[in-house]
Amino acid sequence: MITRSDITEALDAAGIAFSLVEHEEARTTAEADAFIEGYEGVRTKSLFLVNRKRTAQYLLIMDDQKDLDLSRLVRTLGENRLSFGSAERLSAALGLEPGVVSPFGLIDPDHREVSLLFDTEMLQEDILTFHPGDNRATIFIDTKDLLAFLGGLGVEYRTIEV
Repeated sequence: MITRSDITEALDAAGIAFSLVEHEEARTTAEADAFIEGYEGVRTKSLFLVNRKRTAQYLLIMDDQKDLDLSRLVRTLGENRLSFGSAERLSAALGLEPGVVSPFGLIDPDHREVSLLFDTEMLQEDILTFHPGDNRATIFIDTKDLLAFLGGLGVEYRTIEV
């Protein structure tokens, strides 16, 4: 599994600045938002999705205040149907557990069989927030730095309208 220290060490090694706020365990995005109230940054939700035939996996990063139109996403991606991936599939694909899903699972080259998708509108924001492999903390990272970090790892992503 990808741990908080794996993530912070990878960011440090890449020279990427970030802030880490520790808090009580957050089991929902609403709880996480309450723990970091007053801090600047878009609260994100990261959704792990698979297509009908289980031949494609997607990690969608979007503002947690937005509602997902799954039918629209299916059409955008040219799929027949999407559903949430199981905990087992998530662990195998990203080395993460439900509740702490983030693009940081892609730091491990063995966990890159996932198409990374970002909500276009969210990427206009300066700072994004994610759990760092642990739902008792939140990382605040500059959007441009996150994208540069992922690019440095060779991780490709696609922007879509959610």
